[in-house]
Amino acid sequence: MAAEHDGRRVRVILADDQTLVRAGFRSILGDEDDIEVVGEAGDGLRAVELTRALRPDVVLMDIRMPGLDGLEAARRIAADERLPDTRVVILTTFDVDDYVYGALRAGASGFLLKDTEPMELLHAVRVVARGDALIAPAVTRRLIAQFAGRARQPDPSPRLRVLTGREREVMTLVGEGLSNDEIARRLVLSPATAKTHVSRIMTKLGVRDRAQLVILAYESGMVTPGWLA
Repeated sequence: MAAEHDGRRVRVILADDQTLVRAGFRSILGDEDDIEVVGEAGDGLRAVELTRALRPDVVLMDIRMPGLDGLEAARRIAADERLPDTRVVILTTFDVDDYVYGALRAGASGFLLKDTEPMELLHAVRVVARGDALIAPAVTRRLIAQFAGRARQPDPSPRLRVLTGREREVMTLVGEGLSNDEIARRLVLSPATAKTHVSRIMTKLGVRDRAQLVILAYESGMVTPGWLA
């Protein structure tokens, strides 16, 4: 199934210090007509250099690498004004990992377990490439809730004052991990209208993607960490 990415192939960089891991991911991704692996890196610094040089759509980034780790590499990529369309997906061995929340705050668009099924990997790359955040899996929402609860006390940001009442409703549902279709059903809207609301919210708040909206929703107290219980 082709990605919805302007008819272009999704360009991916693999960043992992284990050659066999990169080879396995490259084999899965390389079989797809709409995905192309354009580079590989064995450490975070090289990943940042390659990303700046090649400007891929997606970087699959191991969180633990020698030298510059994946967390700092993701932060540098997210902060680079020359890479506004590059998305980072963090790779981790553990489904509970203290670094994951920090990675999302640093600008990553989501995370994947290294033992994820091939179809889930392909879905993740396509979802992130078209500008959505990989926040749907329950384990991701649980991690965000867990670590957002530890991060700090809710801080109602003055930034949120620019939102309308409806936009605050939508942002709260984004924070709970709902997709555009789920938000549309909950608020009795068309999916297109829900998507427009989400896009407008991101523009008003100056955030890169839905993952950053989730973080802001928790940190501002719009969503409480215990909502999954």
